[in-house]
Amino acid sequence: MTAATGRTRLACPALPDGFDPTDPGLNHERVPLPEFAALRETAPVAWIPQPHGLAGFGDDGYWAVTRHADVRTVSTSPETFSSWANTAIIRFHERMTRDRIDAQRLILLNMDPPEHTRLRRIVQRGFTPRAVRALEDALRERAGRIVAEAAARGGGDFVTDIASELPLQAIAELIGVPQEDRARIFAWSNRMTGYDDPELAVTEETAAQASVELISYAMGMAAERKARPARDIVSTLVAAEDEGSLNGDEFGFFVLLLAVAGSETTRNAITHGMHAYLTHPEQWKLFRAERPRTAADEIVRWATPVTSFQRTATRDTELGGTRIAAGDRVGLFYASANHDPEVFTDPGTFDITRDPNPHLGFGGGGPHFCLGAGLARLEIDLIFAALADTAPAIRLAGTPRRLRSPWLNGVKELRVTYA
Repeated sequence: MTAATGRTRLACPALPDGFDPTDPGLNHERVPLPEFAALRETAPVAWIPQPHGLAGFGDDGYWAVTRHADVRTVSTSPETFSSWANTAIIRFHERMTRDRIDAQRLILLNMDPPEHTRLRRIVQRGFTPRAVRALEDALRERAGRIVAEAAARGGGDFVTDIASELPLQAIAELIGVPQEDRARIFAWSNRMTGYDDPELAVTEETAAQASVELISYAMGMAAERKARPARDIVSTLVAAEDEGSLNGDEFGFFVLLLAVAGSETTRNAITHGMHAYLTHPEQWKLFRAERPRTAADEIVRWATPVTSFQRTATRDTELGGTRIAAGDRVGLFYASANHDPEVFTDPGTFDITRDPNPHLGFGGGGPHFCLGAGLARLEIDLIFAALADTAPAIRLAGTPRRLRSPWLNGVKELRVTYA
């Protein structure tokens, strides 16, 4: 029993004392897949103690959920497991305050039904299959241009040269950000997610300021489109402030979510995918020859750009045979679920022909399943098709340099040569 909580911590002999899969120092080095395997086997719902009040949460830890089936159960039960109570972010900066956590509830990711249902119904207009298809030709042209310009330089950082570019262009194209402003979206996104990486020199204050600047920019876009509507998704979303449209504040927070959930995560999926191809050359050869439609989903499974999110129990309940009390936080470890051998044959093998592939890289289903999953798959397909056509001889020129983050599986730099 833990002294502070009275909870029983299930023993997992393979884990060191103090193991916490949200430790940004640990994630700076690697995703703890061996430890996840041990947890799935011996303690699939395990209590992870933390110093009281760490990162603004007034508790002593959380439950780590590591099996695929249990992650899906929590994801599809919003009445029992809330995103709103403590938000979906499992660990903020150590100096985070409770009032700033509560302010995060304005973001769609951190809402529960019925408010979440109302807003999602509105914004999903921009992500219908028809809306995504309408972007395909423009994004294919941009993917080709991005790769051609990078290849002409002979080598460089794959993250900045290629992986960051198409997701940024896709989100900007979707909401109509002018070309000259798109680098600002990229910079704001980096500052918002890099608060635990000292190399990026991002403080809690600068991360918060980046959020304010991005939201203000988006609110300005909303006001402009309301005054002078155009034939774009922004005009559709803000056409009138009623049940069918977003007000300026709602649109601002929606764009903030797009900048992180849409751009940052796809950037990391593309980077990890390139590294996987280059360390599994037979898979790169296969992709160049056959371009299987299953490749994008295997890249997302393999990368799992969001290692974990969280929910909070709204009532006493049971999960995987473990009793969970109302108010307890529950960590959903997608990286572990995506390597669950009960679901995936040879989960440690990168196989772009894997089918079926019920990975949870876009969430575990339920109300928070990723709105942009179709767009992300398209971006991944297009950028690797462009690379296969223009830079098939791409090679590694260095070891990936990882982001120090408690919940993102991020790469800051991946040096390559293109010929």
